[in-house]
Amino acid sequence: MEKTLNVQGMSCGHCKSSVEGALGNLDGVTSAEVDLSSGKVDVSYDDTQVTLADMREAIEDQGYDVVE
Repeated sequence: MEKTLNVQGMSCGHCKSSVEGALGNLDGVTSAEVDLSSGKVDVSYDDTQVTLADMREAIEDQGYDVVE
């Protein structure tokens, strides 16, 4: 499955790598790509292994807010 998340608070390369790394460490996430200019994160994942709540928590643990 693929999902685009809106994330607030990302502004630099470190932000990008923090979010991509946090998502990449979750079982079931196959890729995560941050677009800093739009604040969007494109995630490819297996929905039998990981939930949107898991992804939201991983991003929020890095200090960013996921907006619906």
